[in-house]
Amino acid sequence: MTNKKSFTLNKYFSLTKGSIMESLSFRFSMLITVIGNLIYLIVIYYLWKAIYASSSSEVVNGMTFHDTMIYLVLALALFNFMECFIVWSIGRNFQTGQIALELIKPMDYQVFCFFANSGQYLISFFTTFLPTLIIVYLITKGGFALSINLIYFILSVILAIVINFCVDFFVGVICFYTESVWGVNIMKEVVVALLSGASIPLAFFPDRLRTIVNFLPFQAIYNSPLKILIDKSLETKDYITIIGFQIFWVAIMILISRIFWNVSKRIITVNGG
Repeated sequence: MTNKKSFTLNKYFSLTKGSIMESLSFRFSMLITVIGNLIYLIVIYYLWKAIYASSSSEVVNGMTFHDTMIYLVLALALFNFMECFIVWSIGRNFQTGQIALELIKPMDYQVFCFFANSGQYLISFFTTFLPTLIIVYLITKGGFALSINLIYFILSVILAIVINFCVDFFVGVICFYTESVWGVNIMKEVVVALLSGASIPLAFFPDRLRTIVNFLPFQAIYNSPLKILIDKSLETKDYITIIGFQIFWVAIMILISRIFWNVSKRIITVNGG
């Protein structure tokens, strides 16, 4: 039994190794991403600078300009780190008929998709998020705490990756019905970026909307780990509450995506078959 489990894990870990090699082979695209991010950061810097300049107070919704920029820079780094293009991968496999070959492999398809992209998470962490975190910390001279919250932050990020993957996988399977990827994925990107706090801190949402968003899974993707990392007022019980909320949504999203996949794979047609 132990050997069988070890063999199964080796199959999936080999996908991780392959994903790492694939990610390293596209170094130029990483450079383009860095340039695009710099342009984005310049735009949001002047945008939020104008917003705070028009305010009569240096603190808006409990956040200073300094706090907001730290949040948005780290949110962008976290977004790039967790972006894995699962929707495009599933949609492309469906349109080309590759999905039929994937389904006959002795692997669970959803788990296969996760490990096939897991190497990208590792590469993005060391090339995008970690350098950004260190640079922001040094530039702001300790603008956020790095103590026990770092352990909770790492756990929160792992849970956020699973939730984000399940959302992407669910949307990818929707392509079986729409037979189109672009529109569905764009809608998903907009919804997740907005409701997760990746583009606008949730503190700036109207009270009623923020209350609703706090009960949705999206804020558990970016806002939760960023809150653990940045908010110096949180205590251990607050960290545990945030992690517990994420664990709840991990279980729910895995269940929903599994059910939707098991139902949807029955309607797959390849070349009219």
